[in-house]
Amino acid sequence: MTSLTRTEPAAYGRLLTTAPNMHAFMAQAERVARTEASILVRGQTGSGKELVARYIHDQSRRAHGPFHAINCAALSRELMASELFGHKRGAFTGATQDRIGLLALTDGGTLFLDEIAEMPMDIQAGLLRVLQDRCFTPLGSSEVVHTDIRLVSATHESLRRLVAEGRFREDLMYRIRVVPLYLPPLRERPGDVEMLLGHHLQRLNASNERQVRHIAPEALEALLTYRWPGNVRELDNVMTYAHAIGEGETIALIDLPPELRGEAPPDEAWNPVEEAEREQILALLQQHGGQRQVVADALGISRATLWRRMKTLGLQ
Repeated sequence: MTSLTRTEPAAYGRLLTTAPNMHAFMAQAERVARTEASILVRGQTGSGKELVARYIHDQSRRAHGPFHAINCAALSRELMASELFGHKRGAFTGATQDRIGLLALTDGGTLFLDEIAEMPMDIQAGLLRVLQDRCFTPLGSSEVVHTDIRLVSATHESLRRLVAEGRFREDLMYRIRVVPLYLPPLRERPGDVEMLLGHHLQRLNASNERQVRHIAPEALEALLTYRWPGNVRELDNVMTYAHAIGEGETIALIDLPPELRGEAPPDEAWNPVEEAEREQILALLQQHGGQRQVVADALGISRATLWRRMKTLGLQ
């Protein structure tokens, strides 16, 4: 049986890594954090873009100011406009009271817009005004509100391609990608898969009755050679699944999801990894009385990421 080598990772906030190219990436992020430039983080789903944004904020002169995050792909147009700009009572059906938007709440801090490529064109125009003039108008109001934010955006898509297709404003693209940062996917981070396997096992052992000490050689080979299209988030889900499904002190190959064993799932409509994650979130929500921030902290993710995962898993 194989025991994972305990490699002490470098911690950039909550982002852990042992990979030389990731150390270089985070050093670049630290240098950019000292400026006020708008940053666009390019990276695959689940690779840690929000953790990078949070680290940039923590290393910047705005570290003592607020940090807020919003996922543009998870909200309807109306809800996104309200979340960003805020609204006055009666601005639209259901607006029963005034709401302060994130652009005002983030004054003096950093606003992270994940999946900004999904932002509707009319909201893009409003965001452009914020970046140009440092002001905006809440929905249903004539009052101009001033704000001082530092913008960090993220996307897994090419904004230049979207501009060419007429789906993204060219003037906004130049405003938000003053400094583009390219976050390597997990499969291109040498040593990180093995390090994260040990990290997640330690966390799972601490919160579950089962205590895993080893990973069978064939299971470890499957884990190390898998391409991880879902990156760190998928690895976390796979280890949660394997820890829950198996028995004893060793994770065997049969404990891994079918796709890691090179097999097609028996029912493509049922994803065992997502089902394990769904059950984990439900249990934590019940344990903590539905307090999402507490659940997010217990999972080691942001509240925005928890909201996104709950939506994907049908828990909204």
